[in-house]
Amino acid sequence: MFILDTDHLSFLERGSHPVGARILARMKSEPDQCFATIISYEEQTRGWFSVLAQAKTVTDQIRAYEKLLAQLRNYCSIKVLAFDEKAATKFQDLKRSKIRIATMDLKMASMVLAHDATLATRNFSDFVKVPGLKLEDWTKE
Repeated sequence: MFILDTDHLSFLERGSHPVGARILARMKSEPDQCFATIISYEEQTRGWFSVLAQAKTVTDQIRAYEKLLAQLRNYCSIKVLAFDEKAATKFQDLKRSKIRIATMDLKMASMVLAHDATLATRNFSDFVKVPGLKLEDWTKE
């Protein structure tokens, strides 16, 4: 089972970007094993809401809404895991361990551990701090 970090999902939104194409090909090779999380959905949605709030023109708003809609469509095409009781318990355990990474990354790590999955990410510098977390970078050939 593979869980895609927010950075990997962002590449998918970029359409014909070569890295996005590489990630999509990997997902298609294991379609029943690839998941997003509600954590990534929250992160990306907050980002687009911020862009919308800063839009100065109607044209800027239209572009931002187009990107928000593209994000929604991407999430409708991939299975999304909930932040459930098991993940919440792992998250609390990791917090007590005082691992020094961002809260959202800690939540993502807790979900990966709760599902005994592998995290597809480029953010090895933070995620290697989480004991037992399996990592792969699908952006590299």
